[in-house]
Parts: sequence; C-alpha cells; structure tokens
Amino acid sequence: MGAAFQATVICLILLHGCNAAAQDDEWKSATATYSKETEGSIIIEGACGYGDLHRSSYGKYSAGLSSMLFNRGSTCGSCFEVRCVDHILWCLQGSPSVTLTATDFCPPNYGLPADYGGWCNFPRAHFEMSKAAFAEIAEKRADIVPVQYRRVKCERSGAIRFTVYGTSFYYQVLITNVGSDGEVVGVKVKGSKTGWIPMGRNWGQNWQCNLNLSGQPLSFEVTTSTGRTVTSYNVAPPTWRFGQTFQGKQF
Repeated sequence: MGAAFQATVICLILLHGCNAAAQDDEWKSATATYSKETEGSIIIEGACGYGDLHRSSYGKYSAGLSSMLFNRGSTCGSCFEVRCVDHILWCLQGSPSVTLTATDFCPPNYGLPADYGGWCNFPRAHFEMSKAAFAEIAEKRADIVPVQYRRVKCERSGAIRFTVYGTSFYYQVLITNVGSDGEVVGVKVKGSKTGWIPMGRNWGQNWQCNLNLSGQPLSFEVTTSTGRTVTSYNVAPPTWRFGQTFQGKQF
C-alpha cells in the first residue's frame, strides 16, 4: 500500500478531510518585494484586521499576499516559509528562509504589466514583506526577487487571543496568535445563558454574530482548516468589556 493511498484512507476515516496546505513539503514558485513602511511592519490596519502587527505578535514577519494566495481573506493567519532562489546577485548565500504570517492583502495594479510593477496581479503568487524580513533572504537593493514558498505550521508563543468588539446587540471577536495551521475557518461562541452559537466571518479574522452577550462569561470554539478544534471555556468573565483581549487554549 503506497504512502499516498494510506494518507487518503486516514483522511477519510477521520472525516475531517485533509488540507495539505497546512504543511506542504512541496516548494512552489513566487516573487517577493518589500514594503517601505517603518518599524518593520507592513501596515497598521491590514486586510486581516489584526491592527498593530507588533502588538498582535506578528511584527516584522508579516506579509501581504497577492489575491492568488490571499483567497479572499481565508488565508489570514497562516504561515509560509519563503526563500530567495535563482538570482546570483540578489539572493543571500545559502538561500536562508524566513517564516511569514499572512496579515494583509497585496492588491493588484492592472494599470501595470504583471512582470513590471503589477506584481500582485492575478494569477501571480507574490509576497509583500517587511524590509527587515526581506533583508534576511535577499539584498535590500533588489526591487523584486524570485522566491520559493511552502505552507508550514505556525509556531506561536502563548495562547490564542480573543479581542471583543461591538455594541449591545452586535458582537465581534478578532482572533489572533493561532498556532498549528493558523488558518481559522470556523468560530463558535457560548455564553452562560446560550448554547454554542456559530459566528460568521466579517472580514479577515474578525468573526461576528447578532446577539447580546453582555453579563455572561464567554467560551470559544475555534476550528482550523485541517479540521482541528480547540475549545476555551470561560475565557472572559461576566464583567468583560468591549475592547478587551482574553486568552484561551492553544493548538
């Protein structure tokens, strides 16, 4: 029985499905540039909704992804290993790699050709990195470099974080610092007076539901793209307030 067939059988038995993208040993081709933003961040308010990337722990190892990789925001939080290849002038010796977290969208510019300025035009695979991270794989003098990338598991320090926002009858939670495959595909919330309530994706990794959860301790269930689920009970006390951040379990 071949290894590929065995893996397929295991996936069917688990009934969760298999997402090879969570950790894919196959290197794929792309390109990379770097942002001119200061302090090593891409931007402060990116398309994944993480806000200040240093405060959300992603910092300089953040990346904006072209639409080919961004997948309408569902890739937010996932991790990619990236290395510069096939350019003797710009790639650092030995092709060192960095691991990046998807935190933003690199929009297309169809006013420019895909091979000259329109780096994020569909269907190109492209990473917009921080200047500091880019300098770990290539010379900063380069405008754009050829790279190889692959999905890897996210190594996070500490617990998953839940930041709550909203109004009396509108509840939203931003989920950050997710380990394992990092790509959240499902969220449920539970108060002391409710059952488990599925939340819908608002944008990026902001999830929402229309109800009043004030005065109730909050529990969360988070599911990633490989079908793994972690449940964090009573992470927020009954006295929680909008704008606060709470910590739950980690994968």
